[in-house]
Amino acid sequence: MILEVEDLHVSFATDGGVVKAVDGVSFSLAAGEILAIVGESGSGKSVTAQTVLGLTRAPNATITGAVRFDGRDLTDLDDRDLRQVRGDRIAMIFQDPMTSLNPVYRVGEQIVEMIRAHRDVSKREARERAVELLTSVGIPNPERRVHHYPHEFSGGMRQRVMIAMALALDPDVLIADEPTTALDVTVQAQILRLLDQLNRERGLAVVLITHDLGVVAEIADRVAVMYAGQIVEDATLENAFYDPRHPYTWGLLGSIARLDDDRPTRLAQIAGSPPSLLSPPTGCRFAARCPHEFAKCSEPPPLDGDRCWLSPEDKRRLRDVDGRIGLRAPAVTP
Repeated sequence: MILEVEDLHVSFATDGGVVKAVDGVSFSLAAGEILAIVGESGSGKSVTAQTVLGLTRAPNATITGAVRFDGRDLTDLDDRDLRQVRGDRIAMIFQDPMTSLNPVYRVGEQIVEMIRAHRDVSKREARERAVELLTSVGIPNPERRVHHYPHEFSGGMRQRVMIAMALALDPDVLIADEPTTALDVTVQAQILRLLDQLNRERGLAVVLITHDLGVVAEIADRVAVMYAGQIVEDATLENAFYDPRHPYTWGLLGSIARLDDDRPTRLAQIAGSPPSLLSPPTGCRFAARCPHEFAKCSEPPPLDGDRCWLSPEDKRRLRDVDGRIGLRAPAVTP
């Protein structure tokens, strides 16, 4: 495994109390694998990804657990040593390229600056590399576009520039935080094809942060489902879609429009709202919204496998009741 996150906890002290943004998250990433981390907004996906790169270090933050990259615990590194890993060995594409790119510098200058910060090369060599990178991500006329400012690019082209910057130093791991947000479906498909191509051609390991299960189905090898700061299910792509084990995953899948469902029914929805991370429930965090809640759910669910007290037999029965993964099945009796 090239990246291993073990029992990661991230909390922030605020005026209202301590926010437990990430609570006991563990996952691993193999070389050349695409891992999708999915869940609702506020579930802790981005905080988890940013913590891997040390971007959540702040006076009001408390971080425990391990983030091992190539056998080295990144949480033990000081800022100087971490900067040698960040961008060079692990790169990140942020959610909004317009706010990630400096609006007063040409995109070529920004790529050149990143390359020269990590490599002992001349400005000319770095600029040539910038043109090569823009070419590799499908930006037309890269020799001319390298002199343009971010506002002169469309949203999809800005995202391609961010991918080019992330690839500038040939990293081993790429973290993509909602890379297709606010892009139209045609551009989304182009960006996903590009990430998939880079994964196959370079053996690039990718952590894909998203709430869009359509994106996940397109390119992921494995899926980690997050809810209220915890991973509630970690499965292969096939199992996540065809044999999901957690009621929250059922809810996410049940809310997707399906072309193979000819029944005149409304899309299912997950009732209620996620719990406050200032004072999360001691038991199953999804219990208050779960149609299958029973007495055992008031206790902390098991840490191994999916975090759910339903027995394997109950899960199979509930999913079999309905073709839409049992969302309309009756609650389990204690």
